[in-house]
Amino acid sequence: MHYDYLFFVAIILMSTKVLGLATKRINLPQVVGALMAGLILGPACLGLVEKTEFISSLSEIGVIVLMFSAGLETDIGELKKCGKASFIIAVIGVIVPLLGGFAVSALFNTGENTLTTSKFLQNIFIGIILTATSVSITVETLKELGKLSTRAGNAILGAALIDDILGIVALTVVTSLANPEVEIATVLLKILGFFVFAALFGVLFHILFVRWTDRTTEKLHRYNVMSFAFCLLFAYIAEAFFGVADITGAFLAGILISTSTKNKYISSRIETLSYMLLSPVFFASIGLNVTLPKMGASIVAFAGLLLVVAVLTKIIGCGLGAKICGYSTKESLQVGIGMVSRGEVALIVANKGAAVGLMSANFFGPIVIMVVITTIITPILLKIVFAEKESSELPVAKEA
Repeated sequence: MHYDYLFFVAIILMSTKVLGLATKRINLPQVVGALMAGLILGPACLGLVEKTEFISSLSEIGVIVLMFSAGLETDIGELKKCGKASFIIAVIGVIVPLLGGFAVSALFNTGENTLTTSKFLQNIFIGIILTATSVSITVETLKELGKLSTRAGNAILGAALIDDILGIVALTVVTSLANPEVEIATVLLKILGFFVFAALFGVLFHILFVRWTDRTTEKLHRYNVMSFAFCLLFAYIAEAFFGVADITGAFLAGILISTSTKNKYISSRIETLSYMLLSPVFFASIGLNVTLPKMGASIVAFAGLLLVVAVLTKIIGCGLGAKICGYSTKESLQVGIGMVSRGEVALIVANKGAAVGLMSANFFGPIVIMVVITTIITPILLKIVFAEKESSELPVAKEA
């Protein structure tokens, strides 16, 4: 039996904490340090930690718990208020990056390649990669800044959920054109079915669980265990039966439990589970995924332009959507920047596209660079745009 996983987890926990405190000392969110820890420990730098199946599974539970925690802390009233706005923000925030990615790819994807799919589909696919949003990085940063329940924070959460659905639909359409085995109608029906299921199950769950927890004023561990189990079950059902991202299921599970009078107690215990083990492994795992291949001058130029377009199209697209919906200029900028991070979502999309011949291997390096930089700069930019005018001091950050 191999015990390397014990060493890997120990190194990850220590390095993410040390670098998190270091970035905090220079007035940056601790999540930046955790991301840097993964880069330094992984194959991109020192190669001390391998991305094993155990680390991958643990990191997946980490992001699920992170989104579950975000659901627990969500102001449902505020989320309902920004429902229409979130939809508009998400739609424009998908269209603009899609067009931007298509344009950049069309500019560079001019030579011969070994792919059997048309270059039009290949270029569209690069645009689809840019539509992805990894809201988990934004959630952790906003929690650290104490801004998760603001108007902009709720708009980001709502838009990110819708963005996820739109991204699945767009990816399904393109892959179905490249792979006739994929049926668009089936995927769309599954997505619709998930939300019908979530609505019906939500009513039943509210009657059973919430009333059960409201019977006593005692803070009992059974509530935490059942809540965590429910989170994992809902995440599994979303992914395995309906093809919807597991983090979407986890977030909805958190929202359902947030109506309980034991919400704050449950949330505090889930937060402990998250920051002691799961979240550090998740954030470090993003860096562990990074390998930087050798790239020629044209590919480096493609990477640079792709990065600029990736950042600007989300800020412009989502910010424009927020402005149309009546948000202030500052709030619109906050929403736009909150949607910039691509994180592991873009890498997953890229891998799926490459598997069906929609992306050249030469373009994978620039995608990785774009993912790494957008993931690191998003927390930094969020801290800047959420800074209060009245004081240079931000709310005291909770240690993770």
